[in-house]
Amino acid sequence: MKKIGRLDKPDNFNTARMFTNPILERLTRTNILVPITMFIVFAGISFYYAFTTTTISLAMGLGITVVGYIAFTFVEYMMHKHFFHMEPSNPIKDKLQYTVHGVHHDYPKDKYRLAMPPFVSAAYAAIFYLVFTLIMGDYALYFLPGFLFGYASYLGFHYLVHAIAPPKNFMKVLWVNHAIHHYKDPDVAFGVSTPLWDILLGTMPKK
Repeated sequence: MKKIGRLDKPDNFNTARMFTNPILERLTRTNILVPITMFIVFAGISFYYAFTTTTISLAMGLGITVVGYIAFTFVEYMMHKHFFHMEPSNPIKDKLQYTVHGVHHDYPKDKYRLAMPPFVSAAYAAIFYLVFTLIMGDYALYFLPGFLFGYASYLGFHYLVHAIAPPKNFMKVLWVNHAIHHYKDPDVAFGVSTPLWDILLGTMPKK
């Protein structure tokens, strides 16, 4: 198994200490509901302003929102594959990779490190808004809600696949794929909220 963290095998019962300073250490942890709620609220505000301040039709706006959601699932896949799992070829990359993702592979059941801290999440939302507005103008107000709802869905699914037993329905594939990613082969199953891009880009686990 390719080594993503620093332990010989995942530890499902403990956690890592990232900083000796207790304040900085506390900032690395968050209840999953905090960023999920933030993203849903930001999405709702953006959609409200899109509906009330632009001349874009609601039908087109809803279509753009769906595109925003799909776009997030692609970004989720690419970030996980190419950033979270980047090769730590120097000390800076090693520290960055371990801080943002390697620690999660070492302690996959640490439920308070399944999302970025709230201030990072808020910064992400602001950056997304600015970038999307620069590219799309008013259409960004409809695109952003889909993107942020996708982010909230990803966080929710990521929490659930680590916290509860897999359901006995079509969603079980998400639990199975993520377990394979963590405990058998970290070079497959990069999609957490959907297997779509793993299917299209050839990184589904072998049966």
